[in-house]
Amino acid sequence: MPRRNRPHRPDEPPPVGGHGWARSETGPDGEWLVRTVSGAATTKTYRCPGCDHEITPGTPHVVAWPAADYGSVEDRRHWHRACWTARTRRGPTSRRW
Repeated sequence: MPRRNRPHRPDEPPPVGGHGWARSETGPDGEWLVRTVSGAATTKTYRCPGCDHEITPGTPHVVAWPAADYGSVEDRRHWHRACWTARTRRGPTSRRW
């Protein structure tokens, strides 16, 4: 059976800066662009700024960067999903980005 193209859904966010799909989030710490990364799409190890633990390959997580730096690679950070959600309720980790 031939593949059918998926219709465009108006509730989907637009593509952002060639880095895949991202959504905008506003919080007390400012405006952020956030992209969800599936476990299957991860092949590198990252350090979460929320808990200072590693995000190992195969772990679903989010990538966030300040909206003011639209698409700036240097400002992107990989977070565990729970750490990203709790970022405003926690103190800073011992390690700075």
